[in-house]
Amino acid sequence: MKGRLTATWALAAVTAVAFILILLSGQAEQAYLQLGFIPLRLHLAAPGAWLPVWLTPLTATLVHGGVLHLATNMLLLVWCGREVERVLGPASVVTLYLVGAYLAAAGQYVLDPTSELPMVGASGAISALVGAFALSFSRPKPLVRNFRINRALNTLWILVAWVVLQWMTGLLMGMSGIGVATGAHVGGFIAGVLLQKPLLLWRYRKA
Repeated sequence: MKGRLTATWALAAVTAVAFILILLSGQAEQAYLQLGFIPLRLHLAAPGAWLPVWLTPLTATLVHGGVLHLATNMLLLVWCGREVERVLGPASVVTLYLVGAYLAAAGQYVLDPTSELPMVGASGAISALVGAFALSFSRPKPLVRNFRINRALNTLWILVAWVVLQWMTGLLMGMSGIGVATGAHVGGFIAGVLLQKPLLLWRYRKA
């Protein structure tokens, strides 16, 4: 892909600017509660809510717990996003990010549907780009003679490895008193794995 990777950098810029504006507003704590995705809101009304609950999986990607949280997410976004954009194109990066945000919220809901804690950060949406990245640049091992079966086994292996990694990370962070949205990371990653091939075929449909 020639030229600048506009979609990747645009997503990073919007997220960083939103973080700065929230910080300067002096309402970071309120934004954390209002813009984050709270699973319990799908069951109970939230008087005084700024936005309907169906929008919060998107707004949650704009809220971060601090500079380090933002920096690590943006590093992963740019690192994986620019490579995925070269393969799948800018429109696919945006699609992966948006769908990833919603499947991340779904994953977090499945893990704890009655949670009152807001899920914030772009890591769930970025996990979709990580999933597409992993599938785009991994090579299926020739375990059997059928290429499609080998590809399916490779996809399954990548997914299992990511789930185990997230579970271990959540366990270790939990022991340190740091909360990790494991369900969101898994949900977003699944979005990337499922969408990588359809988006690839769509981009090169006229080739």
